[in-house]
Amino acid sequence: MPLPFLTADRTFETASESALPYDDPDRWRRPYRPGPWRVGVAALCLLLASFVLFAAVLIAPAGSLSSAGAVLAGGLALVAGALRLLRMGVWVSRRGVRRVGPVLTRTVPWARVASLRTVQQPVRWLGLPRTVQGQALVLLREDRRAEEAAPLLTTHGLDFLGRPAAFDRAADTVEAWAAENRRG
Repeated sequence: MPLPFLTADRTFETASESALPYDDPDRWRRPYRPGPWRVGVAALCLLLASFVLFAAVLIAPAGSLSSAGAVLAGGLALVAGALRLLRMGVWVSRRGVRRVGPVLTRTVPWARVASLRTVQQPVRWLGLPRTVQGQALVLLREDRRAEEAAPLLTTHGLDFLGRPAAFDRAADTVEAWAAENRRG
């Protein structure tokens, strides 16, 4: 039985980043893949959570149940944080654009979007307070001033640091979604 996915004689085929034609456009989808920084940090959080959960199992028979419960709650909080980290980002559908943050999720319907554009500006490096010069995809809403525009995507975020071509593709995809759904 041949296993072509294990052979080295095939050329490497990259998966298409565009939506499949039979996919439902009403489903929320991320128009890009999560970056290596985001996946790496989430993997480290899950690794730490496994140790904490194992410690809770060891503490339960040896110590008090209340301390084991507290350690278990901490491990489950680490798992929830890692899953939320993987969920964070920009999502689009026919209904609008959604920015999922660490705590809040904000959705803007396409009817309220005045423009989406890529601008050169100081951006936060990996979400930290330090800023560097980079590009950002900025959403301008009709009901807000231009000064209140917050960047949706940046070249120095967890998803696009060191991947400028991926940022360009993601920004173009979000702008295409906006152009397609705002005119209808």
